[in-house]
Amino acid sequence: MTRAGHAALDAELKALKSVERPAVIRAIAEAREHGDLSENAEYHAARERQSFVEGRIKELEAILSRAEVIDTSKLSGSIKFGATVTLMDEDTEEERVYQIVGESEADIEKGLLNIRSPLARALIGKDEGDSVDVRTPGGEKSYEVLSIRYS
Repeated sequence: MTRAGHAALDAELKALKSVERPAVIRAIAEAREHGDLSENAEYHAARERQSFVEGRIKELEAILSRAEVIDTSKLSGSIKFGATVTLMDEDTEEERVYQIVGESEADIEKGLLNIRSPLARALIGKDEGDSVDVRTPGGEKSYEVLSIRYS
């Protein structure tokens, strides 16, 4: 996992514990004051939210306890975990920038590419100027590696 990914998950965990958990507890207490719990939609919604928050806290604690943080600024060379890669789609000549990150921090909308994705697996070991062919759900795609940087 990258430092940024670790920091983001740690911040989410702290927010869940210090903000969300107390808010849910207050919501449950307020809903209990309304009487009969069997027909109290507010109570059931608050309990459902509590279940989600507690599940996410456990999930984040597990991820962070097993995480190995890699300082990508000390890396160089061909594409590997942590690389920020500029690619050009050879069909449309559209440029895209992705950083190859761990599974728990991946977000394709933000350009954070899961290391286990077909594109990331195809990119590993490639250098600037190399061409990469990838089979995606949308069909076969070809990219050219324009640049590789580690930050």
